[in-house]
Amino acid sequence: MSLGALAVLLLMGTLAGMINAAVGSGSLLTLPVLLALGVAPGTAVRTNTLGILFSTVGSVAGYRREIAAERAAHRIGPLLATTLVCSALGSCLLLVSPSEALDVVVPVLIVLALVLVVSQKRITRAIAALRERRSARAGVAEGAPGGAEGAREGGAEGARGGVYTSPALLASMGVASMYGGYFTAAQGILYLGVLGAFTGRAMTSINAMKNLLSLLVNATAVAVYLAAHWIWGAPIVWEAAAAIAVGALAGGYGGSHLAKRLPESAMRGVIVVVALVALVRQVL
Repeated sequence: MSLGALAVLLLMGTLAGMINAAVGSGSLLTLPVLLALGVAPGTAVRTNTLGILFSTVGSVAGYRREIAAERAAHRIGPLLATTLVCSALGSCLLLVSPSEALDVVVPVLIVLALVLVVSQKRITRAIAALRERRSARAGVAEGAPGGAEGAREGGAEGARGGVYTSPALLASMGVASMYGGYFTAAQGILYLGVLGAFTGRAMTSINAMKNLLSLLVNATAVAVYLAAHWIWGAPIVWEAAAAIAVGALAGGYGGSHLAKRLPESAMRGVIVVVALVALVRQVL
């Protein structure tokens, strides 16, 4: 691979790292470059995932305090386990499925993520109302002190520390993680949409968890791809992966500090713009 091509990949890796730290989908900058250089789709995905892993390393380093606070305040073990298992399944699926499947899956999931992001507040209110009605019915049926009022207070108390453990959230994140292991591009947008919709928290608050989950997914995918490379020779373009990795590491760390300063409205706007660009690139 020429020095010019490696320089372009370095630049795109840096920009991708910054975008990944803020919203995700930075791979939609680096992956098309690999494809334009004549790298086969499956090889390009493996090469890109190996390089872009370092963007999540950088962004997690930048968000280390926020991640520590999330771990102290909430139970994240079930979410991490779900993400790990499902991303491994997605990575294995890539190794055995035709690359043409990406043309169908990616646009659908990007549209779904956009709907979740744009409708987050409405979805959150609907979920909260449903939980409140269930808690009220449970309180009346069990004769809870204070009736529905007591049931609501008890439900709120029981929910503390469990914001990431609802079955609906885990199921949705499982599907998103399978996609992330299969095709890393735009996974951050999916994670922000799902986490925001099911927790009701601001985008700026859940971005740290999004970056941690993205690191876990990418690391799992890389482990599967490296095993496939060493066992039966699944190709990886090492020099291209290295160029992306260097830029992505710097961009991820720098982008994490920029993302912390973005207000939620700006964060939501960036997500919509990036997702629309990603959708146009995939469709065209």
